[in-house]
Formats: sequence, structure tokens, C-alpha cells
Amino acid sequence: MSKFRLAHLGLVMAAIGFTAATPVIGLGSLAYAADTVRAEVGKPLQEAQKLTSAGKNKEALAKLREADNVSGKTAFESYQIERVRASAAAGAGDNATAIKAFEAVINSGRLSAAEAPKFTQGLAGMYYRAKDWPNAITWFKRSLKDRDDQQTRDYLIQAYYSSGNYAEAAKELQSKGGNSEASLQMLANIQLKQNDKAGYVSTLEKLATSYPKSSYWADLLNRVSGKPGFSQRLGLDVQRLRLANGLFTKPSEYMELSQLALQAGNPGEALSIIDQGYKKGVLGTGADAARHQRLKDLALKTQAELKANAAKSEAEYVKNKDADALSKLGFALVYDGQADKGLGLMNDAVKMGTAKYPEEAKLHLGIAYIHAGKKANANTALKTVKGTDGAADLARYWTLMNK
Repeated sequence: MSKFRLAHLGLVMAAIGFTAATPVIGLGSLAYAADTVRAEVGKPLQEAQKLTSAGKNKEALAKLREADNVSGKTAFESYQIERVRASAAAGAGDNATAIKAFEAVINSGRLSAAEAPKFTQGLAGMYYRAKDWPNAITWFKRSLKDRDDQQTRDYLIQAYYSSGNYAEAAKELQSKGGNSEASLQMLANIQLKQNDKAGYVSTLEKLATSYPKSSYWADLLNRVSGKPGFSQRLGLDVQRLRLANGLFTKPSEYMELSQLALQAGNPGEALSIIDQGYKKGVLGTGADAARHQRLKDLALKTQAELKANAAKSEAEYVKNKDADALSKLGFALVYDGQADKGLGLMNDAVKMGTAKYPEEAKLHLGIAYIHAGKKANANTALKTVKGTDGAADLARYWTLMNK
């Protein structure tokens, strides 16, 4: 059974687009009432600032050592030194030094309300790049207290995931993770790791609905047909959904489904499938072209027989209260272009209440409505499908596609 997995988790973060960028920082004002910077500290400090502005960050870090060596520094002088060091170290790629400087600046209590969120977010980003997940989580959470934004929350979720704390990552994703494809992919990945099959399928359904891709639908349909209790009678219906979602690529797939449709007494559907194969250039070419044509000829012949015998068959089924046969006939007539007649028979079959497979009859009624272009009627019919044999799952998938 196929399993959806992310090709690389980096794709998720690229999709999120958050960079956890270091804030642009430097010297604060050098004179606040009683706060002043002495010349012996201020001179190398301002020179380091100029070097940082010129992109010479390593030289700036070296210049700061002169300010560090001044004895008896005040708290304000140390704060100014750490501001410049934070900027220079971040620019130089010295993550360890930058982290210490950022923490010193944040813990000084001197940052303005406007600056504080930028510093906490920047520090969280540095811990994230260092793969220090516990500290990254701590600072992302603190950043969210300063300012709640989705990008920071997405990074928090990724930190939880990378640290192996799947429960918290899933909790965040389900509560505030949003419905972006990247967020849903990550949640699906977590649910696979936790062996949460029901949760995984639910998330996969959201992905298939909002971001319809063949990989999502292929996984969904593989899973529904592999569920315990799935009725093999619904194999044709699974293939119908595969065709509707563009999952057919081989001549054998078109041939097999058209043959199954013929066996089910629906030559109009078989012809539709064959025609799709021809239009895509999958059928009618190659060594089996003659075989493809023979199947099409058989479908045309069977369709003519259906038309000729439809009235007689209808009378017989109504007389015998054979709801299953009447539903099948109505389904075939819908695909034969007689939508009103066919849908009428299918509704009559459901109302008879004698069907051996009532959920299947309601499922097919919904599919017939979709084929006839009656979306609202289709959704009404599909919502009535119950049971645990797979019919209800398939009805839900048709509803998802019918939005």
C-alpha cells in the first residue's frame, strides 16, 4: 500500500517562507539621562559600528575587544557593546557569539516594545539554525507572546517536529497550524509516525480536496480498498474514481475498466472510457490497436441491445420489485444519454426498499447525478450513503471532488 511522505522536510519550511532573520541592530542612543558611555568605550564601539555597517564584521568583532578590555564598565556600556557584538557576530556567521550577545541584550531590559519581538525572534532563529531545539522552542514561544504571527508559529511547529515531539507539533498544527499544503503535509507525516491511521486519512482528504494531486488521491484510494471489510463489489467504483482523478496512464487500465463497465451492464460508460483512451492517444495505437477497436465495437453492439431491450427490462424489474437490477438499468441509461429517464429509475429503485445492496444503489445514484451535471442532487444522494463496506468512503470522495 502506498504511503504519502514528504520528499524532504526542507520543502515544508521553504513553503512556509519564514527566514527567522536577524534584526538590523547597532548602537542605541549613547546618552539616556544618567546613562552615558565613556570615551574609552565609545570610541572603539563606534569604530566597530562603522566596520559592521561596511560589512567588515570580523574586524568589528576584533575592535570590540578593545571596548571589552576597559575596566569598570557600567551596565549601560556593556549593553551597548553587546548590541554591536550581536549584529557583527550574526553578520560574521559566528552563531555562538551572536546567541550570547542577543541573550545579553534581551535580558538587559533596555529594549523598546517595538524592538523586543525582533530580538526574540532573531534569537529563536539562531537557535533553530544551530539545531538547539529546546532553546529554539523556548524562544519561539516567547516571541509568540510578544507578537503572534503564523510564520513564527510555523517555525515553532517545525522545531517541535525536528526534536521528535510529534504530539506537540500535531497539537499546534491542528489548533493554529493553518490549512496550507505544507502544514497539512507535516501533520500527515506526523500521523504516519504515530500510526494514527484515521487522523492520517482525514488529513489526506483535506489535502486531496484543497490541493488535488494524483499522489494524494492514489494514496486515499489504495487505503480505502485495503480497509478491513471493504467489499470487492466496489472495485469498479474505486477504478471510476481513479479515472476521474487522472490516475490512468496505461492502455491496460482503460481496457480493464471498460470491460468491467460492460460486465456491469453499462456499455455507455464503457464507450466513454474507451473514447477517453483514444483521445489521450493511449488506445488505438500500437500492436493492440485492433484489440482496442474490437472492444469498442463490442461496447457499441451491447449499447444497441440495451436500447432495444430497455423497456422490456424495466417492466420486468418493476414487476419483480428487483431494485438492484432496476438501479443498474437506470445507471446505464444515464450514461447512454438518457439522464432524466435513468435517474428516475434509479430513484424508484431506492424507494422500493428491496435492494440487496442499498448503499451501493445510493452511491451509484450520486455518481449518476454527477455524470448528468446535477451537483446539488449528487451531494444530497451521496450524503445518505452509510455502512462500513467502503461505499460511504467512496461517496465522501465523490462529494469532495464535486465541490
